[in-house]
Amino acid sequence: MRERLVLEKPERLFGRDTEWDNLADFVASPMPGATLGLVYGRRRQGKTLMLELLAQQTGGFLFGATQQTEAQTLADLGAAYAAHRGLRQPVVFRTWREALDELLRLGEGAATPLIIDEFPYLVTATPGLPSYLQQALSPLSYAKQHTRTRVILCGSALTTMAQLLSGGAPLRGRAGMELVVRPFGFREAAAFWGVGHDPELAFRLHALLGGTPAYLEMSGGSGPAGIAEFDRWVQRRLLNPASAMFREGALLLREEPSIADPTSYSATLSAISAGNHRRSEIAAALGRPSSALAHLLSGLQDIGLIQQIDDALRGKRSVFRITEPVVRLHQLLIQRHEAELVAGRAERVWKTNADTVAAQIYGAHFEDLARQWCFEHASADTLSGIASAVRPTELPCREHRRGHELDVVVTESTAFAADRITAIGEAKGTGAPVDVPQLERLEHLRGLLPSDKVGALPKLLLFARSGFSDALVRYAERRPDVELVDMGRLYGGA
Repeated sequence: MRERLVLEKPERLFGRDTEWDNLADFVASPMPGATLGLVYGRRRQGKTLMLELLAQQTGGFLFGATQQTEAQTLADLGAAYAAHRGLRQPVVFRTWREALDELLRLGEGAATPLIIDEFPYLVTATPGLPSYLQQALSPLSYAKQHTRTRVILCGSALTTMAQLLSGGAPLRGRAGMELVVRPFGFREAAAFWGVGHDPELAFRLHALLGGTPAYLEMSGGSGPAGIAEFDRWVQRRLLNPASAMFREGALLLREEPSIADPTSYSATLSAISAGNHRRSEIAAALGRPSSALAHLLSGLQDIGLIQQIDDALRGKRSVFRITEPVVRLHQLLIQRHEAELVAGRAERVWKTNADTVAAQIYGAHFEDLARQWCFEHASADTLSGIASAVRPTELPCREHRRGHELDVVVTESTAFAADRITAIGEAKGTGAPVDVPQLERLEHLRGLLPSDKVGALPKLLLFARSGFSDALVRYAERRPDVELVDMGRLYGGA
């Protein structure tokens, strides 16, 4: 039995504990034979840094592909491989089969990573490359029988990477790891930006930029020192045409090779950003029939820019939400006011669009974080159970003769009983503290829940960005069925 390697996460790598553990398990596995793993995610998530550190710690070989011809790529690969081996002259690879035969020998003596970054560039130049790799990793191949090479294919073209293992693709069934690298969660992003001590500042930054690690450097290397500097910082770092962040929201769409018609997809993002969350609303905003939206919505979901959230009580009434805040910022402010921003009127644009920012950016984002908090951070005591799903819904009301939107419905699923609602909640991102009437409204909505979906009395959760009135706090202290979640608890409590 071979001794299992222990790969400690480098101090240089912030967060990514789960991702590193998965990579370490894959590379250090005692399993004989060469193995294959995939790592992918949108650009600027830190994939390359993580893999460079992995190669550095293990003595592995990492090759970063670029957009060029097959012959140019093989020449660069030979030079990089020679440098890795400490050879004075480049190794000449005439074909990919020849290159793979040599590269897969890296793990003859011990488990060794062979990492190819931006693999989709290679597939574009050499469409048969996945098939060549399939053959090189066949059960009776030399690599499978005599090496422990750990092949890791990495890429930012999400659809291309996902399709490598789908359907009848050559590598289907060959991979032992499929690791998707996503943006930091809101708490981790606050720590990364160094603003975990100021939940309001952390929230505003996350509402505009999300959790993509590279955006810190692209925003000048630091965030605002405090709330007092925030508006000026946004104008200088996000709404300034000279900033690297100015066109980021548009580039995310155009960088994905699967998007053949960026204009239609951008219009769809604009409609959703403006508050049109249901399919019928999006169709009306675009002037198209609902039946014509399927490819647009599925395409945006495939590249991770939107998410479809099913209604907690009626699955067919799902809503679509923007998952990348920088896209929402681009659609609502930068794209609509680009001429003014280029003319240097960032301060005016930011001030005159304060209501848009408050309602369609901060308000919508606060609701999303409330649901994330319930699913990822809230304790079982808080929710009267374990959150299997956290979704919004709309409840019909005979008394008021209209439907009431409910931001948070926490559902617990068990193996031996029907799903039950354990908690419901409202998220208020307004500037005024939440008072007793908001709790009374939530109690009214609890009474509208279908009886067959409710077991014990569901908890009432109130989320408030501006805190709670003294009267509500005193009232809630006497109510074991009420939980108040302010910004401090959102960012630091359970």
